[in-house]
Amino acid sequence: MDLSDLIRPDSVVPAMKANSKKQAIQELAARGAQLTGLDERQIFDTLLQREKLGSTGVGGGVAIPHGKLAGIDRIHGVFARMARPIDFEALDDQAVDLVFLLLAPENAGADHLKALARIARILREPGVADRLRMASDANALYAVLTETATPSAA
Repeated sequence: MDLSDLIRPDSVVPAMKANSKKQAIQELAARGAQLTGLDERQIFDTLLQREKLGSTGVGGGVAIPHGKLAGIDRIHGVFARMARPIDFEALDDQAVDLVFLLLAPENAGADHLKALARIARILREPGVADRLRMASDANALYAVLTETATPSAA
């Protein structure tokens, strides 16, 4: 599964403004609603419920909020670089500046988990987070995300 299967160039936000985790999730829910046609409040509530189980701040300045929703037929992603890092209650207590939202169909099961694992693996690759932090605009961010999506030939 390539990240280009999950995100489109117009689902990349180069400088999302938010002062808190809740505000960031609200902004992401709004973007997710635009992409999926689902109700923004439904997405927001689903993401907040997931956060109550434990923070999706995975460490290293990265968060991967996610949820399963009725009414969508495939997995959708939104990538956002925060205008300034925010407290996401991450596992390592580091502020988060790179956020990858994942919205999956209710019955996605293994595909949802594979997508989460793929995103986490790519964002942990050496140098990827640094390149995302230095990218100049949405197109550059999309290029970094999608070029690293294809495994290197052995």
